This record gives sequence, structure tokens and C-alpha cells, in this order.
Amino acid sequence: QVQFVESGGGLVQAGGSLRLSCTVPGFTLDYYAIGWFRQAPGKGQEGVSCISSGDGIILYADSVKGRFTASRDNAKNTVYLRMDKLEPDDTALYYCATDELSNCRSLNFYYAYRGQGTQVTVSE
Repeated sequence: QVQFVESGGGLVQAGGSLRLSCTVPGFTLDYYAIGWFRQAPGKGQEGVSCISSGDGIILYADSVKGRFTASRDNAKNTVYLRMDKLEPDDTALYYCATDELSNCRSLNFYYAYRGQGTQVTVSE
């Protein structure tokens, strides 16, 4: 069973920063594109970012472009999402996922595995 584990969420004031981490014990992330999704209460799932393994492409939703940065550290088997200039509209449950492909095809892909998520709450 592939179980993603996210961490790094919390409560932050608007304008602040957080860095989310995503790892999978016993599963090598190196070869796979990893997506970050979020879901706010009463809203649908939104693809926020996707970082490829093979072609180096990183995708961002327009709503976070210029504020969020995805990266990966293969030595630590971890993918990160650095979130700066946070806004109240960024409040959501954030989770990472993969469709087991090497490269990102889109932000809102159908994933095979995902984690339970980490809550991000941004206050005014």
C-alpha cells in the first residue's frame, strides 16, 4: 500500500509562509511526477502544482503562480511546496498525489495514490 504522508501545514497570518513536505515510506518518489492538490470546505478539488521527474517541468495554477514553489529532494525522498504571500483564499486541506507517470500532463490529473493531507489555515 502506497501511503503519502504530508506535513508542514498550520495556522498563519495573511502574507506569511509555510513549507509543505510530502514523502512516502517504502516508495521511491524519484521516478514520478508529484502533484499538489487542495480542497477548501464546500469547494471542489483544485490542482495547485505538479512537479515532473523526467522532463523538469513544474506546473502551477494561476491562483498560486509567483507565490508557490514546488521542489524535490530525491536524496530525502521528499517533495516540497513552499508557499509565500499566503492569502485567506489559500485555506484548504493540501495533499500530494501521483498517477505513477514521470511527467506532469496537467494539474488536475487522475491520481492512483494520495495522502490524507495537511491543513493550511490563513487568517486575515
